[in-house]
Amino acid sequence: MMELVLDLASWVLLSAGGVFVLIGGIGALRMPNLYTRMHAASVTDTMGAALVLTGVMLQAGLSLATIKLAAILLFLLITSPTASYALANAALLAGIKPDAGHAADEGTES
Repeated sequence: MMELVLDLASWVLLSAGGVFVLIGGIGALRMPNLYTRMHAASVTDTMGAALVLTGVMLQAGLSLATIKLAAILLFLLITSPTASYALANAALLAGIKPDAGHAADEGTES
């Protein structure tokens, strides 16, 4: 019975992680500028990777593989937001303006 619960929980986490990654990919294609694309991709990919790795850790049980997966998860949770920040900072220094409010104002023009 406990094995069934762990399998169900892990598959829910794996499926939710896949959905997050899919939504992030669609968001990266649909957003209007670099900064919104980067935000959509970075937030959903970080959460998607965390959910997928947690689901795989549940499948692995208590083993050395789980410890390795936890180390990978910790590494991803630190490096992914840092890489997104570095990319946004480099784009800002290169002169790409964020265009604040531009995407929200497009639908209100008459």
